[in-house]
Amino acid sequence: MYRRPAAAAVLLATTLTLTLAGCSSGGDEKDAEPKAKPPAASSVPDPADSSAPAAPPASPDAKPTGPVLPEAKLTPATGSFKENEKTYLRGRVPENMDPAAVLQTGQEACQRVERTAKRDKDAATAAVISGEIKGAKDAITHLCPAQKPILAAAEKGFGDGTRKAPAAGTFRAINPSTGCTWQAKSKDGAVLASGPELGAKPGERVVAKIPAGTSEFVSAGCFAWVPA
Repeated sequence: MYRRPAAAAVLLATTLTLTLAGCSSGGDEKDAEPKAKPPAASSVPDPADSSAPAAPPASPDAKPTGPVLPEAKLTPATGSFKENEKTYLRGRVPENMDPAAVLQTGQEACQRVERTAKRDKDAATAAVISGEIKGAKDAITHLCPAQKPILAAAEKGFGDGTRKAPAAGTFRAINPSTGCTWQAKSKDGAVLASGPELGAKPGERVVAKIPAGTSEFVSAGCFAWVPA
């Protein structure tokens, strides 16, 4: 009986194995359904997740637009708030937010007013007028009433830019830059008064006399104005 050489038998078996394996692999890839990709992580909190904190107010002057902590829950982690601090915080603390953090913004505003006023009261007044010290009005009213003279001076003044229907009178610019200029205009746009023609000089005191009937007062580079 004829017998196939051993080497030929081994070669034939190897070839059949590789062929079958290739067919099986190709069939699986063709018939298999594509796997779904995992959903991407979202940075937007789920509205149903009650643990998501409410957004804080846009600035210390603004009140929250969403739910706020009731007065009964305006308590720090340790100790207690003073009555004036509670008054400041009332209606100002969003839910899920630490009232002590909100109080700190008011205290920092007071500290800035106090430090600036100690060095230069005019500069402190101008910083309140211009909004450079945010939340100063409520902070001074409730947290540092010793600075009320600064607030009173600021409430009589106004900042750079365009002011509609200004009160007639004489005003001085606080810390004007070189180039500070102003114009008082009538309702039809006519210039009733202006100055300085070539802009302020270094160290120059700038005073604006706003006539009665002024519809618009426009200034640039003058920072803030208070009654002279």
